[in-house]
Amino acid sequence: MSIEGSPTIAVDGTDLRVVVVAGRWHDEITAGLIAGAVRVLEASGADFSVVRVPGSFELPVVCKVALENGADAVVALGVIIRGGTPHFEFVSNAATDGLTRVALDTGKPVGFGVLTLEDEQQGLDRAGLPGSKEDKGEEAATAALATAVLLRELRS
Repeated sequence: MSIEGSPTIAVDGTDLRVVVVAGRWHDEITAGLIAGAVRVLEASGADFSVVRVPGSFELPVVCKVALENGADAVVALGVIIRGGTPHFEFVSNAATDGLTRVALDTGKPVGFGVLTLEDEQQGLDRAGLPGSKEDKGEEAATAALATAVLLRELRS
């Protein structure tokens, strides 16, 4: 699924090990994100696994451990919906800053598929489900794969 203006990127993921790390909140949206990432990874030929974490706050530490233990890339998937307290900002910032730090500290790509939403409908529209306008799981997996291949080329 592509949206107007988005790049078309096909990646050969052969010989790449990728871990999809997904939160457990908002299961319908998260399931759509995971399905999009899995479609891309299967089509690329990458060796991949999917692990689930309690929520988006836990994504950075698990992604870091996966990268330190042999993964060439990770795909971080989560759903954070704004509520009536500052919790949204704290979790969103912690996940975003933490995943950025993981990528920089490990020198390996983190596909960013953490949706920060005003309401559930925004997530349904972006989760790659029937009727969705976007597939952020697909986009995050494609970005992780393409970056892993690019980094491998730059290092050789």
